[in-house]
Amino acid sequence: MKLPRRQFLHLAGGAAALPAVSRVARAQAYPTGPVRIIVPFAAAGSTDILARLMGQWLSERLGQQFIVENRPGAGTNIGTELVVRAPADGYTLLLVGTPSAINATLYPNLNFNFLRDITPVAGLIRVPNVMVVHPSFPARTVPELIAYAKSNPGKINHVSSGVGSSTHMTAELFKAMTGVHMVHVPYRGAAPALTDLLAGQVQLSFETIPSLIEYFEPANCVRSP
Repeated sequence: MKLPRRQFLHLAGGAAALPAVSRVARAQAYPTGPVRIIVPFAAAGSTDILARLMGQWLSERLGQQFIVENRPGAGTNIGTELVVRAPADGYTLLLVGTPSAINATLYPNLNFNFLRDITPVAGLIRVPNVMVVHPSFPARTVPELIAYAKSNPGKINHVSSGVGSSTHMTAELFKAMTGVHMVHVPYRGAAPALTDLLAGQVQLSFETIPSLIEYFEPANCVRSP
């Protein structure tokens, strides 16, 4: 049977539209089960806090559980690779931070290509870093800290939530701009780093505000350059 050209084109157009309609229907039904949010940092840091707030909001809005899983290590690469290797079905999400961009220069032999293997969904928040010190530290202003660090090279420890984290890179930028020498002490997350800072085991951090808000008054913190 031969179909008129106009009827054939109409049927072909309808057939071509079916996959798109099917995708829309699936998107409208999402999610039909629990969704994992992978946080590539330890618990209680700014990324983890944001993930738990967003997970709760999404659970209430979409009627399914959004479960936060902390997978710290290797400057967020462990958690990132876990998501890369998960099925590309939208049920394993990654909360991305600045280390994902930084790691492209720090780790030449990664098992994934971040730009190729991870698809962005939405921007959520911008977080500033601030300089904080233990109360026993003799300096109270940035000029005082610079003067003290230059008088005591290598005697100040600064903590970070890991190599390549924003807290690490902010400190390195500060040292490059001021010419001071401080010793970097990396941790597996902001929470253990701040625990030692509060205990006086270390002296200085360039942490993010969400990680600090429980312990410090923002008005008493010093914004980093």
